[in-house]
Amino acid sequence: MTLTDLLFGRPLATEEEKAARIGPGKGIPIFGLDALSSAAYGPEAALTLLIPLGMMGVRHIVPITLCVLLLLAIVYFSYRQTITAYPQGGGSYTVASENLGTWAGLLAAAALMIDYVLTAAVGISAGVGALVSAVPGLQAHTLLMCLGILVVLTVVNLRGVQETGGLFRLPTYLFIGCLLALIAIGVAKTLLAGGHPLPVIAPPRLSRATEAVSAWLLLRAFASGCTAMTGVEAVSNGVMAFRDPTDKYARLTLTIIIAILMVMLGGIAFLAPAYGVAATLPGAVGYQSVLSQLLAAVTGKGAFYWTSIVSILIVLSLSANTAFADFPRLARAIARNGFLPHSFTLRGRRLVYTPGVYALAILTGVLLTIFGGVTDRLIPLYAVGAFLAFTLSQAGMVVHWRRNAGEHSRKSMAINGVGAVATGITVCVVLVAKFTEGAWITLLLIPLLMGMMKAIHRHYGRVERVTALDRAVNTAELCRPIALIPVERWSVISEKTLRFAWSMASDIRFVHVECEEEDERFQKQWRALVEAPAREAKLAVPELVVLRSPYRFVAAPIVDYVLQVQQQNPARRVVVLVPELIEKHWYNLLLHNQRPQLLRSLLRSAANPKITVIDIPWYLNPLGR
Repeated sequence: MTLTDLLFGRPLATEEEKAARIGPGKGIPIFGLDALSSAAYGPEAALTLLIPLGMMGVRHIVPITLCVLLLLAIVYFSYRQTITAYPQGGGSYTVASENLGTWAGLLAAAALMIDYVLTAAVGISAGVGALVSAVPGLQAHTLLMCLGILVVLTVVNLRGVQETGGLFRLPTYLFIGCLLALIAIGVAKTLLAGGHPLPVIAPPRLSRATEAVSAWLLLRAFASGCTAMTGVEAVSNGVMAFRDPTDKYARLTLTIIIAILMVMLGGIAFLAPAYGVAATLPGAVGYQSVLSQLLAAVTGKGAFYWTSIVSILIVLSLSANTAFADFPRLARAIARNGFLPHSFTLRGRRLVYTPGVYALAILTGVLLTIFGGVTDRLIPLYAVGAFLAFTLSQAGMVVHWRRNAGEHSRKSMAINGVGAVATGITVCVVLVAKFTEGAWITLLLIPLLMGMMKAIHRHYGRVERVTALDRAVNTAELCRPIALIPVERWSVISEKTLRFAWSMASDIRFVHVECEEEDERFQKQWRALVEAPAREAKLAVPELVVLRSPYRFVAAPIVDYVLQVQQQNPARRVVVLVPELIEKHWYNLLLHNQRPQLLRSLLRSAANPKITVIDIPWYLNPLGR
């Protein structure tokens, strides 16, 4: 087994794709981690903004969470409709493009791409934040741990959907079990204590209120709490990853994910005011996550606490996998329409869209580095893209049902219409509430991405127009080319190049650059070893062209000579055969000059259609043959 096989698994054949599809058991870890893990940072994001209200702020988490749950239910029913209508995969980009037009599709695409990058960054940083809250001594290494987790996730996702789901199944279900057990125990203790349970370990004392309750503050808290809804679209984007019937298993997976998420969010909102748990300032000394405080208050810091903290850390870190599962699929769909480089449509050795995985990993790494891996710094950028995509998807579904009127189309249209209105209002709320905190960055990036995608599409359109051919092949005015061969000295590499030139041309010229004073040894050697044998074999005798270079330039004089020959022979094609020594080991490349690469680049940059450059490689092996 090679190292590559060990890291990424054996290559999968195309016909093995159906065998690599999944059911709900693996679908929840792959497509639900982002949504489920948001229970760990969504309520905390809202509570962080309520810190100035003291204990009064903690009590407001209940109505804020109820609003979030209502919106979550609306979005859930809307996406069930989308999965039914698009069993081949109906993400916001596909739905908006087909029903609302190109620009709406690009808007959804840009919003989703930004959202997925933020999903990966927030998930990883929140996971590390959970660890830091339990072990404060690790706070100085936050960014390093974030980047390490990112590398692991990238490698795991390059192994394919099946193995990713299998690997993530245990920590995902452990996380779900721990949080549901926490909520069950906490709720039972609260009810038995008449609503005022005694914490096993008291949470940090709440500071006095420094601000009065205001609609603006509550609006900002709601906007931050809405981050708990990101990742809901993941299942509809990845419908084709499920086994047949794809829509049935996708809907079942979505239902399970949303049901568990609603229980988690509702339970945390109920327990936080009951136990007096509030947010602490992220990044500050003594920071503790809300879940860490709740676990300590309900069960103490025993085995259950540490098991839960470890599961939270792992799942939060792995929640970035939702982005890794969906970003490559989204990029592929955009690239198939010519709005991203075509390389994003290519599948790697494990039937994964590898370029998309690499792109997401690089962008996430850059974002984590810029913001130091601190979740609270990333949250303000979050949710705008997700809710914008929600809105466009639901609006597109309304148009879809109008075009495809059927038995249940009116009901479906109403469901998607309510979803579009609800998420549209939420977009405005989130944008206004978070604008000065960083949402303006997302608002700026979206049109920039749209412009980039439109420019890529124009480029591909121009290439297609310029290269299109609908006539018969041109068989007129064919003539053998002039072959030019740069040569430093006579060698086996030069010999191989000459033999190739004899097979295609009769006018062959070797071009040699003299940088310093030399004797006539090279030219004598040339006459004896090349000219004489060529005459004896009655082959075209190559001409040796010697160029003087007083300033020791090599590539530039050759390029000038090639252009001169082409101008003197406008009706003929000039072929430049570039000999090159190819080393087996990359580190030996440093021992040789890179003139062949430079020469190729200069000749191609001339953009002369009558000049063709051909590489003639000589592969060096231990025997020198």
